[in-house]
Amino acid sequence: MAYVINSDCISCGTCQPECPVDAISQGSEIYEIDKEKCIDCGACAEVCPVSAISQQ
Repeated sequence: MAYVINSDCISCGTCQPECPVDAISQGSEIYEIDKEKCIDCGACAEVCPVSAISQQ
């Protein structure tokens, strides 16, 4: 299961540098995770200050 970012995202960018496979990018309103690249490591979810990232 890939991780996803929900609408609670505040677009702070904290998650992006934590992703070891560069699966996170800035979307039109919030950050997004490429499900094809995500390796389910959870590094992004651990650093999210608003808990906007979870497993799908």
